[in-house]
Amino acid sequence: MDLDEFLTLADGLLRIPSTADRPAELAKALEHVLAVVGPGVTTERFESGGKPSALVYRGARRPEFRVLLNAHLDVVPGTPEQFEPRREGSRLYARGAQDMKLSALVLALVFRDVPTSFPLGLQLVTDEEVGGRDGTGHQLDQGVAARFAVIGEHSALRLVTESKGLVDARVDATGLAAHSAYPWLGDNALVRLLRAVDALLDAYPVPTSEQWRTTVNVARVETSNAALNQVPADASAWLDIRFPAEDADFAGRDADEVARHLSALCGLPVEVGACEPPHRADPDGPDVLALRAAARAQGYSGDLLRKHGAADSRYFHQRGVDAVIFGVGGDGQHGPDEHADLDTVLPYYRALRDYLRSLPDA
Repeated sequence: MDLDEFLTLADGLLRIPSTADRPAELAKALEHVLAVVGPGVTTERFESGGKPSALVYRGARRPEFRVLLNAHLDVVPGTPEQFEPRREGSRLYARGAQDMKLSALVLALVFRDVPTSFPLGLQLVTDEEVGGRDGTGHQLDQGVAARFAVIGEHSALRLVTESKGLVDARVDATGLAAHSAYPWLGDNALVRLLRAVDALLDAYPVPTSEQWRTTVNVARVETSNAALNQVPADASAWLDIRFPAEDADFAGRDADEVARHLSALCGLPVEVGACEPPHRADPDGPDVLALRAAARAQGYSGDLLRKHGAADSRYFHQRGVDAVIFGVGGDGQHGPDEHADLDTVLPYYRALRDYLRSLPDA
């Protein structure tokens, strides 16, 4: 891979503000990467929930893929300046540089450059930052199948083989409106809600350092009450919960069971929306071992990691497919100083290339 060619391609992709609220820019980013792959391949296009995605492979008919390379091209919102890439030494600053447009380009170039005797696929999606259900999830629902998946989220050539599950929940409180000068005549729903939230945080305290356990983030609290001199009659809190596979209160339970568990803890009705399981890949599986060996051959540790956040790997795990996160290095994910480490780009390309070449013919 030529680094100058890569940087030119990266500059064009990073300048596309492909956020969830800009469907035209999502499509533009997708076309940019498809153009990198070039002709002579089959491209299947998908769309769900207004989010386009594509599946690229060689041959006329879609196979079960021995390896599927997965990349998302959407990014979280940023300032206009963040969509103007700038390089400082080995750092390339831009929204999406680390998460994960540079890795996406490498995956596309590996697919383009490395012939394989087994079915290899490239899966490009545009909705990972908003849940992934209309991209990776939708394609798998449509019958896309694989034996192993490599997801190019940033990892500095380490392998994420385990990530937490997630729950989106809402706690609702009702009360009785009254004049705030006479609070004994009412029932303050907001106070009831805050007590319920405190009970949840007592059960799942906010950690002060990194810990592999269940966490609860209170993302938003609302009430329809707009008057300072009125006792609120309703209030709601939205929760983002992340849990490891070891937490039996969440793992293996459906949305209704989780809702009952949370309601018992806080004493108020709880509605659960998303309830996604944790992800885990066999750390001793042949693909994991081969990919670790390829990373080590490039001078990197190939260490196994756990990821507190959820990723599209969970959709593969739900279908019994081992998936790992393996990408370039960098820092500042979703922040004002997001950047990729350009020193990891060529080793990342070579590690993926050598990993694919090491696999036996299928």
